[in-house]
Parts: sequence; structure tokens; C-alpha cells
Amino acid sequence: MYRFQFVADHQRRYGVKRLCRVLGLARSSFYHWRRTAPDRAARQVADARLAARIRRIHRDSDGTYGVLRITAEPRDGGERVNRKKVARLMKAAAITGLRLRRKRTTVADPAATKAPDRLGRTFTAAEPNTKHVGDITYLRIGAGKFLCLATVLDLASRRLAGWAIAGHMRAGLVIDALAAAERTRGSLHGAIMHTDHGSQYTSKAFADACRQAGATQSMSATGSSADNAAAESFNATLKRELLQGRKGFAGEREARLAIFRWCQRYNTVRRHSRLGQRSPLTYETALATRSTTLTEAA
Repeated sequence: MYRFQFVADHQRRYGVKRLCRVLGLARSSFYHWRRTAPDRAARQVADARLAARIRRIHRDSDGTYGVLRITAEPRDGGERVNRKKVARLMKAAAITGLRLRRKRTTVADPAATKAPDRLGRTFTAAEPNTKHVGDITYLRIGAGKFLCLATVLDLASRRLAGWAIAGHMRAGLVIDALAAAERTRGSLHGAIMHTDHGSQYTSKAFADACRQAGATQSMSATGSSADNAAAESFNATLKRELLQGRKGFAGEREARLAIFRWCQRYNTVRRHSRLGQRSPLTYETALATRSTTLTEAA
């Protein structure tokens, strides 16, 4: 390419034939290069525009989106975008998404009564508010201090139905998250609430809260993280995207605001691979619309 450009820059003085012979180029190749120059220029302009859009999407995602989610953004607007091209432009611009790391916080109570596993590692649901998973993670807020976050995730839409924050990991934390999910859904009657076997979830207080909400408890096997993989994956994603390499937050206020902002964005904007690169609320809206249409048709 550079030799072709050299020929183009000096052809008037030395002639194409002579320059191609000296540089070991076929004249037909040079003429093809010159003939296709407008198309290459147009592609370069298009690539520059797409690269700028990729940077904007990546920035708006707080630096968390990778190739698949960035590719899905323009496609939603009807624009045809090649995933490999997005990957190439991201690599050239040194733009990367975040990768997940997992860490367990489960402390089991050997003497506690445990509920059976009603999911069997099937982390899907046909309809929202039928199967939920819960877990606890923590965030550092200074030297030796932590905030604990309990979450309730809907397996149909991956919507964060409920969550609670506290400076402790007692049963009250997970009960508050369950209550938040109940407020979000209006009722949890008939739904499954699946968790690990941590002491908070095996407590009598949490069992009573589930019973009052009309939810049926389900628990993973002892020592098996795969039995609650959906909840652990969600909390790992949250922690990874919030911290982005940092060890923690400077203080509790900063952490709470960051968690609130991320959770709101997760439900309304953040794209989920299991939902066809749609956000949980967008997915639920589509389900509701389809259900209404089918009812009217019937």
C-alpha cells in the first residue's frame, strides 16, 4: 500500500512504468489500487464514524461493555454492524469490556434445616415473577469496613427485583431484599425463592418471611456454587463493573450512590446476553406486549 502511494506521489516525474519496475510492482495492481481509492476512503470514513460511536457507547456503559453489547447498540436502531469489524476497531483503539471474577461469601450453618433444590440448575423461567434467586456480596468502603448487598434476581427477565444494603450480613439484610422484591412485583405468591445455604437464608426469620410472602424456598447443595450460579454471576458482574479494578469505595455514601445508579441502569439500560442483548425491563415489556397481542388474537 505504501509502495502504491509512492508511485502515485511521483508518477508525473518518473512515470508509472519505471516506478513499478524499480519497486517490483505490477502496473495492473497499481491501477487497481488507484481505481479503488474512493471506496477505501469511504470505508475509512465509515470506520472512523463507527469507532467514535463505539467509544461513546463504551463510555456511556461506564467502560463495561464488550464486543457483543456494543454491536447490539446500533443494531437496535436498524443499522447493520459487523461484529468482527467492531472487534477490530475496539482492538485498534485499545477498548475492552470487563471480565468477571467470582468470590463466595457463604457461611453455612451445619445445624440449620435446609430446603430442597427446586431448580436443579435450571436458571430460566417462562414468565416473570415465578422463579427468583438470591445471594449476598460485599463492597469495601475503607480500611477494614464493608457494605453488604443482598439481591433478588428474576430468572425470566434477569430483572433485579429487590435489593438491600447494610453494614452487616444478618438475616435482616436478606429479608429486606425479599421485601423489596415483593414491593416491586406486588406479590411473590407462588414464586420460588432459590438461594445458597448461607446462615441468613437457612434462618427461621427468612423462612417465615418467605412463607408470609407466599414464596417457596429452594436451596443449593452444600459447597456447590454451580447450584446458584445465576445469582453469583449477577453479583460478580455488579461488583466488577462498579469497582473496575479498584479495591473499594472511599466511603459509605459514595458506595450507596454508585450501587443505586448501577442497579437502576442494569434494569433499564444495560444489555443482557441471555435476553438477546436487551435490558430486563425492555425484555419484560416485550413479553407483556406479546402476551396482550396473543390474548386479543384469541
